[in-house]
Amino acid sequence: MTGTRENLINPPDAGSRGASGDLLSHVLAQIRLTGDQVQARTVAQAARLELEIDAAYVLVVAEGSLRISAGDALTMIDVGDLVLLPRGPGASRLEAPHGQAVAIVCRFWFDPYSLRGMISALPERIHICHADGAEWLDGMVPFMMRETVDAQPGAALMISRIIDLLVIRTLRTWVHLGHTSGWLGGLSDARIARALKVMHERPMRPWSVEELAEVAGMSRSSFAERFTELVGRAPLRYQNEWRLGLARDMLMRREARVGEIGLRVGYESEAAFSRAYKALFGHPPRDEA
Repeated sequence: MTGTRENLINPPDAGSRGASGDLLSHVLAQIRLTGDQVQARTVAQAARLELEIDAAYVLVVAEGSLRISAGDALTMIDVGDLVLLPRGPGASRLEAPHGQAVAIVCRFWFDPYSLRGMISALPERIHICHADGAEWLDGMVPFMMRETVDAQPGAALMISRIIDLLVIRTLRTWVHLGHTSGWLGGLSDARIARALKVMHERPMRPWSVEELAEVAGMSRSSFAERFTELVGRAPLRYQNEWRLGLARDMLMRREARVGEIGLRVGYESEAAFSRAYKALFGHPPRDEA
């Protein structure tokens, strides 16, 4: 392995990915997606909006209203509202109960290795009312629809990037509204967010639960319980998955050799890094190179 530890300690989440210094940007930079389709879909009264089970979606109601039902739970999506289905429709039914409706349907897929624990911890659906998202929805939706009929070169890439931006903006609004659960809940809790921030900024440091609790200004037991409740992972498990997610990003971009990347994200040896990587992703890091 070439280079010394001193030469390899630049935090891998700084600079090269272009993420800003705020915590939400650090996290979202690791959640990648590919969007391939934006359509205006008309739904007749009492008819069902059919969606593919294995895709994720963002829906914006342009006319009328939609009802989402999952078991006994019912949610009405009115004109201008947005709903994000990060794991697809699942068992939910989307229908137009009060007359014809028109929905702008954006289809996308998450990279299956993009911090998969975070994606699985997202709620089944995130509903943003028009009143809470009007400042950005009213500008983005018309622009997005123009791109769907644009035959110019690069239109497909533009659609994917617009959906990416739409998802990020939805998650940011959800955090700011305080309706969060899972790891997003950790970002909305000031004490837990402080601990998350230092783990993201210094991923190679071998943080202990006691140190993180001190950063958060909490007792060790209260911190560990609160972190796990909000984030869906114990603190050190979260730190390990975050490091390995960063490592995979560097491996995919071929920034350095496997051993060097393992050192950058805090592993003392290539063997230890390879074992941890295989345990999370199911294959050794050399398979990415």
